[in-house]
Amino acid sequence: MLRRATAAAAVVVLAGVLAPAAHADGRSGGVCKGATMFVKVCASDGGGAPGAGGSGTEAGPAGASGGSSKPSCTYTRLDPQPPPENAYWKGHDRSEKGAVYGVHCPGQQGARTVWIADGQAPDAAPVIDPEALARRAAASMRLTGPAVASPRAAGTYVVGMPMWMWANPSPNTTGPILASATAGGVTVTATAKVSTVRWAMGDGTTVTCNGPGTPYTPDRGKAMSPDCGHRYQRTAHDKPGEKYRGTATATWTITWTAPALGDGGQFAETRATEWTARVGEVQVVN
Repeated sequence: MLRRATAAAAVVVLAGVLAPAAHADGRSGGVCKGATMFVKVCASDGGGAPGAGGSGTEAGPAGASGGSSKPSCTYTRLDPQPPPENAYWKGHDRSEKGAVYGVHCPGQQGARTVWIADGQAPDAAPVIDPEALARRAAASMRLTGPAVASPRAAGTYVVGMPMWMWANPSPNTTGPILASATAGGVTVTATAKVSTVRWAMGDGTTVTCNGPGTPYTPDRGKAMSPDCGHRYQRTAHDKPGEKYRGTATATWTITWTAPALGDGGQFAETRATEWTARVGEVQVVN
């Protein structure tokens, strides 16, 4: 079983090119109907008739002809063949004339498997990189930066006093949110959730919080936030508008699985939101 950690964007190799990613707003024909917070994206290939193949026993490098820049993939017939109940058969059985091949393509991590019918040209068979499908699913989620509730732009904060930072949770700002993408008979399901929020405070310091933070309530008095707080040491009088300008950056962890391939992994994406805070001093009158 293949397992992955964070990786660079991978490549999907098909007989054609996958259609552009579509959002789940019902306006694209490439989107499958799904529940409110579960998005399905149906990728499609460019079609094209398979070329005439050989006996189907083995295939060497298979590339595009006529000056195409499509990467050349190597197809090797697995010997012995996996058991018929194995997922590598992609729903086919031994009564069909064909076999399971291992496929390796330049620029693609690891090897893949594909079922190819006897007489079918190897380069007509789709080769799916599940992580690329997972990234397509993540693109459909419309992940955003934190919905910053505090600091408030209209608020006034005091030097030395605890500032509580938090963001309002929602599926698109904190998760969890699920989506799936399908291509070439392979479906990848991805789940995204915010793991940390990094607050750049505008005074040269940063605070990293595990989650959206805890909302302040009056009964907390002058206590520090239990999970996401800061104390300013100087005023913002020398800043534009006498306000600190900060950024809250959410790190989204996307976990994906491709059951048909026995594969899965994780990658991360970030989304940021800007905010401002007016910070002054308490004025004492004698």
